[in-house]
Amino acid sequence: MTGPLAILGPGVLGLSTAQWAAECGVEVRLLGRDSDHAQRGLRQVEGRWATATRKGLLTPAEVDQARGRIRAEAFGPRALDGASALLEALPEAMDGKAVALASARTWGPPDLLLLSGTSALPISDLAEAAGLQGRLLGFHLFVPVSRMGVVEMAVPAGMPEALVFQAQALGRSLRKRVVIVKDQPGFAAARMALVQGLEAMRLLEAGVATAQDLDALMTLGYGHPVGPLELSDRVGLDLRLRITEGLFQASGDPRFAPPELLRKKVAQGETGRAAGQGFFPWDAQGRRL
Repeated sequence: MTGPLAILGPGVLGLSTAQWAAECGVEVRLLGRDSDHAQRGLRQVEGRWATATRKGLLTPAEVDQARGRIRAEAFGPRALDGASALLEALPEAMDGKAVALASARTWGPPDLLLLSGTSALPISDLAEAAGLQGRLLGFHLFVPVSRMGVVEMAVPAGMPEALVFQAQALGRSLRKRVVIVKDQPGFAAARMALVQGLEAMRLLEAGVATAQDLDALMTLGYGHPVGPLELSDRVGLDLRLRITEGLFQASGDPRFAPPELLRKKVAQGETGRAAGQGFFPWDAQGRRL
C-alpha cells in the first residue's frame, strides 16, 4: 500500500484491526463519527498496548513504532486524503454502511480501495445501495485480528481483477491467509459457524444438555478451541441475532431461523462477554467465570 489504511468505526472490529495493522507496519487512520469518538477508540488501543507491554507480549520499542503509525480523526474528506484503502467496520446494518461507503466514494481519491468488514450482508446488495457496483469487496477479518490467521474476501461477480489483487495484497500485509469466497448472504464462514451455534442454542433450549456440556462435546470431542455457545458470547449475542435475522430473511433457510432463547437473552440484555452475561458469566476483564 502506498497510502494509509482508513478504518471507519472504532468498535470491536475496527479497534482490533487498527491495532494489528499498526503492529504489522501499516499506516492507519482510525475514523469515528467525530474526533472525540475516534480518540476514545485510540485510547482503548493504547490501553491494550499497555497491557501487552506489561505481559511481555510486545516491547516498549515495538509499541512506540506501532503508535507512530496510527492516528484518530473524524470521518470526512480530510481523513481520506491520500488514503489507499478504506475498511468499513460499522455495525451490521445495511443503511448505515451504505451511507458511509457512498460518502467515502465521494470524499476519497478515485482509486480508493473500498472494503466492507461485514460478515453477513451480501456485498452486491451493499454495493447497489451505496452506488458502488464493481468497486466494493467484502473483507471479513476475524476478531481478535492479531490471533486469527485468515481473512475471508467476498468477491461479487464481475469485479475487476486489479481490485481483487489490491485487496489480496492488503490481506498479506496483515499477515493473513486470504480466502476468496463467492458473494452470498453470510459468505461461507458465518454460515458454517452460525449453523453450529444456532443448533447448540436449540439443544440447550430443549434441555438436551447444559451449556457447559454442549461446549465440551465440541472442544473435547472435536478439538475446537472454544465451544459454539462460548463463541457466541464472545461474538456478542446481539450481533449473532442481527446476522441470523439477516440470513434468514435473505435465504428463507430454516437453519438460520433465530432460536427463541437467543431472542430472549438479547431482550434481557444478556448479550455475552461485553455485557458480563450471555450463555456464561464473564468478569470485567472479559474472562469466562
